[in-house]
Amino acid sequence: MTPIIQTEKLSFTYPASEGRLALPVFENLDLEIAEGSFTAIIGPNGCGKSTLAKHFNAVLLPSGGKVWVSGMDTSDEELLLEIRRQIGMVFQNPDNQIVANVVEEDVAFAPENLGVPSPEIRKRVDDALKTVGMYEYREHAPHLLSGGQKQRIAIAGVLAMQPRCIVLDEPTAMLDPRGRDEVVSTITQLNREQGITVVLITHHMREAVHADRIIVMHKGGILTDGSPRKVFSQVELLRKAGLDVPQTTDLLYSLRNAGWDLPLEALTVEECAEAIAAAIQIEN
Repeated sequence: MTPIIQTEKLSFTYPASEGRLALPVFENLDLEIAEGSFTAIIGPNGCGKSTLAKHFNAVLLPSGGKVWVSGMDTSDEELLLEIRRQIGMVFQNPDNQIVANVVEEDVAFAPENLGVPSPEIRKRVDDALKTVGMYEYREHAPHLLSGGQKQRIAIAGVLAMQPRCIVLDEPTAMLDPRGRDEVVSTITQLNREQGITVVLITHHMREAVHADRIIVMHKGGILTDGSPRKVFSQVELLRKAGLDVPQTTDLLYSLRNAGWDLPLEALTVEECAEAIAAAIQIEN
């Protein structure tokens, strides 16, 4: 089956500014995103993860190589509208995506611009708001909502376009812990229950744990790639790249260095507690 997103020898260089040389972000980058998957992309600041995300729906175009969306070349201008129908983007600041003074009007904005008939728009808006748990706020003013609620409205606006994939670029960076939990719960539900492909760009390791797959970017390339258990068990590799690991992994790693025989693959608090309890029982 064709991946929903594929890069082939992708290269990108930001143009030179006055007094500065052109800045290459990545070269010859190959990756595939499977349809229906939940992929998290993590990495230190400046590694190219947000630049990569913007290539997935042609906000940016390659300096070299290709990006394919469902087999469509993102550099083909005639395919741009269809590519953006299939790949929805959610950015850091929800205020930059909210364009109307009433929640339901904001969610209706994109399908209206796509020429969707009015009865279908009404259904899409209601369905999208119910999906993100914001239907009761449909007649509210967006600026009165919390950060987490605004971000869920932004996600609903993308859902109303009925995309096959949602790419979220640091969507919780401006939110408090409660808002982050709301957004991560929403996108996890969209993936698990509706089969929507999710690509999450994040610097919060706790959020990446929810993904099926984690891609770690470093200096414009892929440092490691695999399941959360596989990736986060590589503590020393990640730390050398300037990255943290989940608190559970950090605790188990510290105890291992102190002589305890503990697995680094335990990610949840429950798994971590069980692993420590089992090690204590063996010790005694």
